[in-house]
Amino acid sequence: MLNQSWIEKVSNAAQLGGIETSVLDNGLGRGTRIAWINTGTGLRYKVVLDRAMDIADAFYNQYSLAWLSHSGITAAQPFSDKGINWLRTFGGGLLTTCGLSHVGGPESDEYGERGLHGNISNTAAEIESIIQPDLSIGKMEMSITGRMRETQALGPSLELKRTISGKLGEAKISIKDEIINKGNSPAPHMLLYHCNFGWPLVDEGTDIIWDGKWKPRDGDINTNRIFGKTNNFHKCPGPIDEHSGRGEEAAFIDIEANEEGKCNCGLYNSQLGIAVIIRFYKKQLPWLINWQHWGKNEYVTGLEPATNPPIGQAKARKQNELILLAPGETKTYDLEFEVTSDKKMIKQFVKNTTIAL
Repeated sequence: MLNQSWIEKVSNAAQLGGIETSVLDNGLGRGTRIAWINTGTGLRYKVVLDRAMDIADAFYNQYSLAWLSHSGITAAQPFSDKGINWLRTFGGGLLTTCGLSHVGGPESDEYGERGLHGNISNTAAEIESIIQPDLSIGKMEMSITGRMRETQALGPSLELKRTISGKLGEAKISIKDEIINKGNSPAPHMLLYHCNFGWPLVDEGTDIIWDGKWKPRDGDINTNRIFGKTNNFHKCPGPIDEHSGRGEEAAFIDIEANEEGKCNCGLYNSQLGIAVIIRFYKKQLPWLINWQHWGKNEYVTGLEPATNPPIGQAKARKQNELILLAPGETKTYDLEFEVTSDKKMIKQFVKNTTIAL
């Protein structure tokens, strides 16, 4: 928590932290609106307003938390939802939103054609409000709210209202998402939070922390190179030659929740003495995906809370697991990141992910 020694010594709240908006003017992201959010605790992060208000860079003191792809931030390409074109604009970052109607690989059926992981991450926000801290009245809270629309005439029309909030003196990021069916007929809905972590938080020996029943994406525990019987997939390895190019593995996890229905997962780097904890509600996001891609110079692991595993809309419909939002219906999702160096909290978290932290 921020101590009170600043009282009567600070003219402008920006001296401690807050929200600063700007526009990138160079490279692949030229013209893209962003917002830097500084919590005043060492945690600061970049919200990409033109990319569904997703989060790119994130730092805690001198340490980078997120993995960034070779491209980093690119300008949104709203019609890149064909095949695997999504990968061309995938910048990584602390958070990339997948959905709102499809999560998984490219597919086509009688309901239409869908590209990898949907199109919402290539959708610009209409910013509704930016609320700054106000030290004169002791108000430490800050937030930014916007709306993104995944819509077409005579077809599905989903809207994402996102609020990212925090508080000066707390190393936390709180995200509240509301998905609203603005159309006049039931609309398929799938959502996945693609949270991507990189060096130096992710390094050889970093703990990947989650608990629950799981299975490899390919379903074979005997042959999977990472999520197999004999491999400790809760510890980050060094770069792996076999993960060059498209090499990767993933596990689908039916994550455990505590008595309040909350799930915890995250990473702990004992060399740095910091942990990142992700919290969400099991009722809202019953699945967690652990993506591991240990390529040279593409060294990343993902923790991805989701409504469904990334099996695609067609398979989810066939298995009677696809969410259909009625006209006017709203689904709400809450996601929180916390960065901590508190030894007691880290010890509790590493020992038991279902405790209330």
